[in-house]
Amino acid sequence: QVHLEESGGGAVKAGGSLSLTCAASELPENIYAMGWFRQPPGKEREFLGQITWKGGIPYVDDSVVGRFTISRDMAKKTVHLQMDSLKFEDTAVYYCGISGPTSWDYWGQGTQVTVSS
Repeated sequence: QVHLEESGGGAVKAGGSLSLTCAASELPENIYAMGWFRQPPGKEREFLGQITWKGGIPYVDDSVVGRFTISRDMAKKTVHLQMDSLKFEDTAVYYCGISGPTSWDYWGQGTQVTVSS
């Protein structure tokens, strides 16, 4: 059974950096990508970016491009989210997920990131 676990969240001051890691217990055979989402307080979950698992092609949403970077380690079955120049509005619960060909099928429990101004 696929289990995802995020780590690396915490509190940081604006302008600082955090690195999140998502580790998968195993990977589904039809995996297409691993990615990151976040849910700010009182708002809906929003897509941040993904990296295709086999090709390693990253994509980062325009809302965080230039500040957030996604990478993966195939041997460790992990995906990483490097977050730089953090802003107060980056405060959210961050989730990782695994997508198949058409949908995001697996989710982690989330990790809290709090940015103080």
